[in-house]
Amino acid sequence: MIFNNQYIQERIKKSEKLREIGINPYPNKIQKGTPATQFLAENQDLLSIEDEIKIDQSREYTLTGRIKLMRVMGKASFANIEDASGVAQLYFSRDDLVEGFYNDIVKKLFEVGDIIQAKGYPFVTQTGEITLHCIELTLVTKAISPLPEKFHGLQDQELRYRQRYLDMIMNSEVKKTFVMRSRIVSLVRRFFEDHHFLEVETPMMHPIPGGANARPFITHHNALDVERYLRIAPELYLKRLIVGGMEAVFEINRNFRNEGMDHTHNPEFTMIEFYWAYRRYDDLMRITEALFDYLFDTIGLERKLPYGELEIDFTTPFAKVPYLQSITTIGGVAEEIATDKIKAISYLKANGVEVDANLSLGYIQAELFDTFVESKLTNPTYITDFPIDISPLARRSDENPNIAERFELFIAGKEIANGFSELNDPIDQYERFKAQVDTKDATGDDEAMHMDIDYVKALSYGMTPTAGEGIGIDRLVMMLTNQHSIRDVLLFPAMKPELPKEELLPIIDAEMICKKCGHDMIEDLKPAKKGKGMFCIDVNACKERATNK
Repeated sequence: MIFNNQYIQERIKKSEKLREIGINPYPNKIQKGTPATQFLAENQDLLSIEDEIKIDQSREYTLTGRIKLMRVMGKASFANIEDASGVAQLYFSRDDLVEGFYNDIVKKLFEVGDIIQAKGYPFVTQTGEITLHCIELTLVTKAISPLPEKFHGLQDQELRYRQRYLDMIMNSEVKKTFVMRSRIVSLVRRFFEDHHFLEVETPMMHPIPGGANARPFITHHNALDVERYLRIAPELYLKRLIVGGMEAVFEINRNFRNEGMDHTHNPEFTMIEFYWAYRRYDDLMRITEALFDYLFDTIGLERKLPYGELEIDFTTPFAKVPYLQSITTIGGVAEEIATDKIKAISYLKANGVEVDANLSLGYIQAELFDTFVESKLTNPTYITDFPIDISPLARRSDENPNIAERFELFIAGKEIANGFSELNDPIDQYERFKAQVDTKDATGDDEAMHMDIDYVKALSYGMTPTAGEGIGIDRLVMMLTNQHSIRDVLLFPAMKPELPKEELLPIIDAEMICKKCGHDMIEDLKPAKKGKGMFCIDVNACKERATNK
């Protein structure tokens, strides 16, 4: 049973005790009180009162929040409660509350983790902290699962990702990151609306995968009895809208790619894609820089931001380096190697990178770029003029038909954006799709694009000269919040299935306690990788408990 832990059982008994004495542990008619930060701001003047007692009983406040700390001291207690804005301190004593309430209810039945409502007036403690002197307390929600120990918090990364709600309760900085993420998304939307783009919605289940080179997730539509693919990009649908006469569109969208997972990749992720009629890829670079300036100015960020051990300079305009030049000047690969397929394959092999000899030169150059260039791009840098054979949806350059009018924006060694002048020649597009299909057949590349006849048909009706771009929202948030794993900017990242607790029982013939410290809260335990027994998930907390035994 999910609630068979002894600590949870004790809390459940307290919840039942509350009901027995006529107190609903989950009342509904509760209004949110004054935000903690507002309460503190409005009473800053008390700190300047010259009297020894700094108090104002004429000011009445109601605060609501979760108990994060309780210090019970006989006839009186202090508590810290936290709401969405921050933390405030409460003081309550036996003599200020209804007779018996302090001794019989607060001391015995209120616990860290519970959500309460407190009414009272402000004063300043001897340590100089603005505090609410409570004259009335109400239980808002009884927490039956205890919070992690206050001294260690919630440190296990896997548990933090699985139980993001608990992560946010215990780590205020985590909550700030996601508030910032929400603000960034809102500002991105506002920026494009202010530039007269129309926000649209396109299908998330596609008849064929398209819009990017990636392996799709496959599902089945029962009513139609057909396979559908979760979208890997909305690109081909958004460009159909350009054909239909919408000249500036964008979509902030969820994409799904059935690929590996690492610190910059999650199977589902958020992007903004936008398409702009009568524009070229250099226009996209300018509006992207304008977007960064807008975000930095509106949020109030410095142009130079830390990112781990790096410092990133976001001052615009960003650097621009052609693709082949980046391989030679940044990657240090001789031009005669970078432009010769056989030599490039040998060079890669000498550096421990095996590639398929059936790949075209453009794909071989992509391996050179990934291996020798990408990680060196710290400050925002546009890599431009990609090989045409790795850019199946981009327009050929009029000056050089072997390259595409395409760029990718890199920051701190990570691709943040991809944009290009769109291919609007239906014959050329058909041939490019066919080349992708041929590559798929020759190499078995299950990420190569499929033939999209309907999209080619749409182009045959005529699409204006158009430029389009996708910007990765998750990676953008990583850059602006100094986070180094995409999981830290996703509220609920993809995780391997957790072994159900009932499946643990056959594995263990010992008691459900940590073999090192004796801790017996099942939510805090995990099975040993080898052998039998259980160990604490939080290693530091385990050491502390073992030391204090």
